[in-house]
Amino acid sequence: MWCHRLLHLQSRLQNLLRRGVPCWAFQQPNFKSLFPLAIHWHHTASESLKCAWQQHEDHFELHYASTVMRFDYVWLRDHCRSASCYNSKTHQRSLDTASVDLCIKPKTIRLDETTLFFTWPDGHVTKYDLDWLLRNSYEGQKQKVIQPRILWNAEIYQRAQVPSVDFQSFLETNEGLKNFLQNFLLYGIAFVENVPPTQEHTEKLAERISLIRETIYGRMWYFTSDFSRGDTAYTKLALDRHTDTTYFQEPCGIQVFHCLKHEGTGGRTLLVDGFYAAEQVLQKAPEEFELLTKVPLKHEYVENVGECRNHMIGVGPVLNIYPWNKELYLIRYNNYDRAVINTVPYDVVHRWYTAHRTLTVELRRPENEFWVKLKPGRVGAKF
Repeated sequence: MWCHRLLHLQSRLQNLLRRGVPCWAFQQPNFKSLFPLAIHWHHTASESLKCAWQQHEDHFELHYASTVMRFDYVWLRDHCRSASCYNSKTHQRSLDTASVDLCIKPKTIRLDETTLFFTWPDGHVTKYDLDWLLRNSYEGQKQKVIQPRILWNAEIYQRAQVPSVDFQSFLETNEGLKNFLQNFLLYGIAFVENVPPTQEHTEKLAERISLIRETIYGRMWYFTSDFSRGDTAYTKLALDRHTDTTYFQEPCGIQVFHCLKHEGTGGRTLLVDGFYAAEQVLQKAPEEFELLTKVPLKHEYVENVGECRNHMIGVGPVLNIYPWNKELYLIRYNNYDRAVINTVPYDVVHRWYTAHRTLTVELRRPENEFWVKLKPGRVGAKF
């Protein structure tokens, strides 16, 4: 999945960067005459830790690191990392979740320094580090940005003076790869210079970034303006702003471009930060941004040329966000490949056209256009 590919790149970058309390409890006033269950708050004695927890009838509440977290008891039992419940070598769950009582509650809970211990009715003990719970709680995830980005228009990007990476440094040193990945993850585009203009060297470069994905076009997509595959991309026509492979159920996350040979005029590439444009829509018309995240659209690729017979259909909204923190992670914007809109009723359709127009206006603003010309030896990678 796209998220997994992104996390893979982040993990590679992080690996490269690495090289260079006793408890006491008090009971609130007893209201047994009004409530059947007395409320117990448990606090740490350590001032630096600042942790408090409370056992409710249907969930566990934890106050830690300025965050209020709530955990379902089945969740706490299901995510146990003990040797009998979780295989730490394969990072897979061993526990049969369907065997957990949906009404389960811990018999006892205790905190030992920074570790919480839950003892269940059958005697099994689950332990959690406080920081692990913070990282993996819903409340913690809501505060977390999965992929930090620098949003840009042409002026911002040019002022940043993002350096290209030399091919040999990229291939042979961790520092070169780290610089490339940092540029790519932050800006969504990155460039490598002095690449021999052959398909073999381009493939070697792509393999240095990640696994190459096999598609209907093969591992490497070699094309020229001869309309050999019945697609607008193979013509000499200028293309408006768009994202590629929207007709895949999982669009390509990383694309690598290398102009091996060019004669004549033209050949410039237009780059626009779709995330920057989407942020402008969010600020100016939040209800339209939300609609673009909810309306599912079909995109399709129909190919019936020579021996090529393909009909690809991908479904998803224009703006794809993580539902827990509203972070945008993927854009499907391609007016060429968008199929018939028949997934929502007419009144929603008209509102969608309005929202789509708002996004298009932002994408087409001249100040957002960054033009580059890929010549032999210069490779560009983009989301």
